[in-house]
Amino acid sequence: MTANQRIEALKNKPASDITVLVVAENPQQRLAFSDTVKSCGFLLIDCVSRDQLAQKSKPPNIDIWLIDSDYDEFIIDAIAASNYSAVLVGFSRAPYLNELPQYAKWQRKLKRKFAQLLDLPELLGAKNTANQSKPWQLVVFLGASMGGPEAVKEFLDHLPPSLPICLLLAHHFNQNMIETLPRILNRHNTWYCQIITSTRRLQSGYCLIAPIDQQIICDSEGRVILLPQPWAGEYKPAIGQLLKNMSDVYGSDLVSIIFSGMGQDGSQYLASIQDNQSQLWAQDPNLSTCSSQPQAIIDSGFCQFVGSPKALAKKLIDVVNERERHERQVISDLSVK
Repeated sequence: MTANQRIEALKNKPASDITVLVVAENPQQRLAFSDTVKSCGFLLIDCVSRDQLAQKSKPPNIDIWLIDSDYDEFIIDAIAASNYSAVLVGFSRAPYLNELPQYAKWQRKLKRKFAQLLDLPELLGAKNTANQSKPWQLVVFLGASMGGPEAVKEFLDHLPPSLPICLLLAHHFNQNMIETLPRILNRHNTWYCQIITSTRRLQSGYCLIAPIDQQIICDSEGRVILLPQPWAGEYKPAIGQLLKNMSDVYGSDLVSIIFSGMGQDGSQYLASIQDNQSQLWAQDPNLSTCSSQPQAIIDSGFCQFVGSPKALAKKLIDVVNERERHERQVISDLSVK
């Protein structure tokens, strides 16, 4: 089959069946590619650096390759082995997601390439993902350590990203491996999981991940502020420190969930969290790879709900639905008066 024939065949595929693999060296670039590919409705197979690609087995059939790396013999051989249809090479540097006008312009340029390649002008009519998320009504803080990726992923798999909530995850993780965490968490679901690399705002549909090497704090305007200093203490990031900060800021609009992990990080400031009327939940220790962290939360006497990752997701959906019903009732009562 010729290159033109492959492209014509690709045009007849539903967008959700078009597979894309990204090879990019810059972490921020990979975040932007991942965000844009998903916003087009395509199936993102992976988003990796050249070295990460080299460590993987032979890639499956890939329709479109996006290459923002050295286009060397290794990359050429990998593409050739994938039964590909198209390769896009050469991209400008993506702005950070919190630089909304510049980011939207960069994203539109990439969408224009897709639209021209696939004869899909409707892609250019779609709103940029940076601007289309719903306003959030509830902040959800997730804390995890050993065994956490599996538990948090199962939680996300059962939680619709369309809910008016935003997620912030603090996970004890190896600094050299932290870049793999978003790909682990958002495989087979449509959450946008991204490591915080600059000050930005909480957004519904996103699971922002606290960095290992720098502190973050949240403020009352919904900003997550990156600080030029390392985390204090033994644990990085410091779950207890973040939990208290977010409880002080968001009060009853915060739900904190502690998943599988070793140690007691997260249980240091629970009395003050209770005073702020924040909700505190934990994964069932019997269903955790490592039980000590959620068990410490339960033993504190402040934990309000315990369950499996799936049960925690269902409980959160119920809480959101109940809050929305209550708000509708309040509005209805006011209109009657």
